[in-house]
Amino acid sequence: MQATHSSNQTSAGTYGKVYLIGAGPGAADLITVRGARLLAQADVVLHDALVTEEMLALCPQALKIAVGKRCGKLSTAQQFINKQLVDNARKYALVVRLKGGDPMLFGRADEELRALEKHGIEVEVVPGISAALAAAATSQQPLTKRGVARSVAFFTSSTAPGESDQVNIPNCDTLVQYMGGREAAATAQRLLAQGRAASTPVVVVENCSRDNQRILRLRLDALESGLQQCEGPVLVMIGEALASRAQQPIEIDQQRQAPSARSA
Repeated sequence: MQATHSSNQTSAGTYGKVYLIGAGPGAADLITVRGARLLAQADVVLHDALVTEEMLALCPQALKIAVGKRCGKLSTAQQFINKQLVDNARKYALVVRLKGGDPMLFGRADEELRALEKHGIEVEVVPGISAALAAAATSQQPLTKRGVARSVAFFTSSTAPGESDQVNIPNCDTLVQYMGGREAAATAQRLLAQGRAASTPVVVVENCSRDNQRILRLRLDALESGLQQCEGPVLVMIGEALASRAQQPIEIDQQRQAPSARSA
């Protein structure tokens, strides 16, 4: 497949500009206006595995290259992604690296920035809505709460090959674990061993902002049994700030419906 903007190819010995763009949590209408505008102008888009077809429809003119990385799935080596970014910057004027969530949070942006900077390639980062904030919004559960939670920590148990899998869990009022599906049970066990109350509220959001989104509410001691029923991308939020409110509607825990379906 060839990009349609042949006039936007670079001349020999020059580089185009690379944009690291956050796609947001999943829904195509949650990308920023700036991100959507740049997608519509892009010559080539190197995109993550979790980027939806609806999101890619925003750049019909661009060459699209899948460079997905998912825990436990066949994925593209980061060094090869870095090389593809450099190679495409040699060919095209406007190169987009489209990442789920925000590029600067668990997005390997440091490695890609270093690779591009090594070759003197101009880079701009366009932020996106990170999964933690989107999950808090869609579940209507603030991560902070006056008198209850003044600190929040984001962490992941996903490690690079050869690294220890013994990740230190931060000591904060509210904990948000990215890519937490497989590691949820181990996280709960460690927190209980450290003295966290068994009744600590937990909210799990699977496939955040997508049509097949699910929200699960449970206690920390129940999380110790794992999340075998979750197959999509999972974000786990833990802490007293996640306690359900007395009049909180339960319908938000159902599968997300498109606006057209809700209004029908």
